[in-house]
Amino acid sequence: MAKTVFITGASSGFGSACAKVFAEKGWQLILTARRQDRLESLARELSVPTYTASLDVRDAEAVRVAVETLPDRFKNVDVLVNNAGLALGRDLAPKASLEDWDTMVDTNVKGVMYCTRHLLPLMVERNQGHIVNIGSIAASFPYAGGNAYGATKAFVQQFSKNLKADLLGTQLRVTNIEPGHAETEFSVVRFKGDQEKAASVYTHMQPLKAQDIAESVYWVVSQPTHVNITHIEMMATHQAWGNIHRDA
Repeated sequence: MAKTVFITGASSGFGSACAKVFAEKGWQLILTARRQDRLESLARELSVPTYTASLDVRDAEAVRVAVETLPDRFKNVDVLVNNAGLALGRDLAPKASLEDWDTMVDTNVKGVMYCTRHLLPLMVERNQGHIVNIGSIAASFPYAGGNAYGATKAFVQQFSKNLKADLLGTQLRVTNIEPGHAETEFSVVRFKGDQEKAASVYTHMQPLKAQDIAESVYWVVSQPTHVNITHIEMMATHQAWGNIHRDA
């Protein structure tokens, strides 16, 4: 029987790229995001059994219902990719928007907790499963204006480590993947639709692509079951730690 992957934030960026890579490998897909129309459009491109569900990971009850009402064919989730997340704004902390901070905490922190908590017992029951969290190098390397975003990704990093500690004695695996600059809708969302400002982030450099992260996700889950890749930190060749890069 084909394995099943549950991907949050699958309507664009890393999530959409992960869906395509896993589909190429013959996996069944559970694709969730807030934009149902995009999910349905993506599903039509794929040639594997795919279940889509409109889901806001910030809503704990909605996450519970989404997991509990999965069709029988998709109930045995082998991999959860906690991809849904965002950054909002680059204002320095004294002027940053509390509303933006709340949204980042609700999505990047609570969303990861809710999805993990509702799927994890099912994996433990089967003694089989893999949690892949999409973090960021911002968890370890601060930069001006990164304030709450970096803090939320530091949570993802530490949560991943503690999950692994809690799951000792089981066959479950946990991986945290931390990309640097990657050109997706990320910066467009961060700068609230300002395309010019978003593009300036990647000026004179070749950033990572969503495909690069998706290939890394698939690589970690395809390792032999006795191998747990706990952490991957990846950056573009022309980027160094933090927000430093030189012209390509």
